[in-house]
Amino acid sequence: MDSTENFSQFRRQSKKGILVIYLNLIYTALKAFWLLLVIFLQKFSNISESTVFYIYLSVGGLLLFFLIRAFLIFKNFQFKIENQHFILEKGILKKTSTSIPFDRIQNINFKQNVIQQLINVHEVNIETAGSSKAEISIKALSFAEASALKDRVTIDVNAFKAEAKENKSPLLKVGLSALIKVSLTENHLQSLVLLFAILVGFYQQISEISNGLGKQEVLDNYIFKNSSALQSSVFLIIGLLLFLTIIAVVSSVVRVLLRHFNLRVYLKDNALEIYQGLITKKSIVLKKDKVQHITISHNPIKKKLGISFITFKQAVSGKVKKKQDKIIKIVGCKKEQIAIITNLLFPNEILEAEKKNFSNVYFKFRMYLRSIVFLVALNVLFVVSQLGIWIFLVNLILFPIVVFFVELQYRKRYYYFNENILVLNSGSIETHRTYLPFFKVQNIQLKQTILQANREVVDVVFQTASGKIKIPCISMESAQEIYNYTLFKVETSIKSWM
Repeated sequence: MDSTENFSQFRRQSKKGILVIYLNLIYTALKAFWLLLVIFLQKFSNISESTVFYIYLSVGGLLLFFLIRAFLIFKNFQFKIENQHFILEKGILKKTSTSIPFDRIQNINFKQNVIQQLINVHEVNIETAGSSKAEISIKALSFAEASALKDRVTIDVNAFKAEAKENKSPLLKVGLSALIKVSLTENHLQSLVLLFAILVGFYQQISEISNGLGKQEVLDNYIFKNSSALQSSVFLIIGLLLFLTIIAVVSSVVRVLLRHFNLRVYLKDNALEIYQGLITKKSIVLKKDKVQHITISHNPIKKKLGISFITFKQAVSGKVKKKQDKIIKIVGCKKEQIAIITNLLFPNEILEAEKKNFSNVYFKFRMYLRSIVFLVALNVLFVVSQLGIWIFLVNLILFPIVVFFVELQYRKRYYYFNENILVLNSGSIETHRTYLPFFKVQNIQLKQTILQANREVVDVVFQTASGKIKIPCISMESAQEIYNYTLFKVETSIKSWM
């Protein structure tokens, strides 16, 4: 399709979209009723032939209903572009019409799951700041149509036809070997916690099935016998910890490869185009003016390798719970690539400063106090569990770890600002540096507890469209200076925060 297509007339998706919608309906039904399916398979041998026949007949009728519904969804889903608005009409019995002005569109992303890759279509998602998911999702367009639609929405209408194609070489390209380096330097503890959460959820599901089949006692006895054997063997405990560590590392590698495979970042006008993904391929257009603030992060190993990752945060609605969906991350960035991106977002700004302003020592005291409360609660749990000598050994390990992390967090917590940008540093093992333009601030508050009041320190909280940023425990004098300066910059700025 010609990229100058203006989409002025209503059009439908590719006919292949019927298959995508149909399979999506089936997947949704299976996800909601998979437990009933497992129970049915367990009881299958005890079900009479006549009942099985009616079950098959019902399933066939349901599949036919899904097919008819998929066709009607496809037929009634039409879209066009008119007067700088994206217009969508959809619905079967209840028809709805949606109109979104271009300046409200935050992202227009491509996505391809396995099915869409097999039938060679792309899903196009159009997102705005106030939605927890894509406000408009077009399930099946050819790549030419999807690209033309993206260009039509993201490029100024007056410059659209005259735009010349820019340098097609990527700003950043992360190959397989580089991605493996990135994954090996990830936070494996996070992967371990995620794995543990999955295992707990899996156990709960198994427990529910066992209870429904009247086999809960058998499951409990099996777990009790194996846990008793585990407690009596130090080698088994060490082996289990080693196994979990390997699993955590492998899961980090898999997670990074699935999400960031073949990562490429292109610089185009005032936007970044990001392509990545293995099983599910994604393409994201990140507009400069939609970014609220960025965070550049690294850990000691990443620093040695000369790589960091950049997190872009965009506007979200206060009602949006899944704010993580509005966070975009680019991994494997080198210094020169970070410089290009920061210069795009903050042109002609000096982002380094000689003077660093640290939090008051009360911040360290507060972290120690919270750590002591945590250790006391943990020791109560150990006593109840009757761990005996293990309590002393665990505390012998935990206490220096807590001290190390508190001191590290305190040393890394500082801030500085120039005329237009606040820079906030934080972290423990990982170091995070956040850059927040003052004109993006929507609200600023000074918060103080009773204990802070006695020491004349206060927390400064910046409310942005993407969430809160806090400078903890600084002197009241410094906080008041930041408060007044921020209000001054917000009131006098003529820049748009979106």
